[in-house]
Amino acid sequence: MSTFQMYLSLGIDHIADLKAYDHILFILTLCAVYQLRQWRKLLILITAFTIGHSITLGLATLKFINVPTNLIEFLIPVTILITALANILQKSGKISLKAHYFKYFLALFFGLIHGLGFSNYLKSLLGKESSIIGPLFSFNLGIEIGQFLIVAIIIFFTWILVDLLGVKRREWNLVLSGAGLGISLVIILDRLPLL
Repeated sequence: MSTFQMYLSLGIDHIADLKAYDHILFILTLCAVYQLRQWRKLLILITAFTIGHSITLGLATLKFINVPTNLIEFLIPVTILITALANILQKSGKISLKAHYFKYFLALFFGLIHGLGFSNYLKSLLGKESSIIGPLFSFNLGIEIGQFLIVAIIIFFTWILVDLLGVKRREWNLVLSGAGLGISLVIILDRLPLL
């Protein structure tokens, strides 16, 4: 197995690992208000998140920035909480273009925080590598592949439940966002003493 394949696989495994459920929960909450027919808006949203976490993943791995792990581990569930609250408070119906731009900005900003979380894992793997640019790229690509697989699964289940079985879109949003809200609160309270 080449170095590229190894880090690509590690990136996919890291995002899809149930032990890293906070990242999965963020993606779930981020996707809660979208349906399959809104794939373009969701693609832009996920791309904004990707840009954010790619920036800090690179900067932290290359040791240009250093943020305490405990702070990052606390802020990740805060991003889930804020996203869930925004989803719950969102009025049903059409979302204005201005509201979408704000969501894109939030996804980009929250991506910066999540990238710092990914970097802690990646830095521990790169100790023996002579050059980290290739592994950094392939690890990030692996995270993206894993992330898009998670989004596809969420959107598939949304399509089945909302479009085929007739579950009201608002109720489905409340289920997913409520789960994100509740779990993130538990994580926040668990990590608060570690600050």
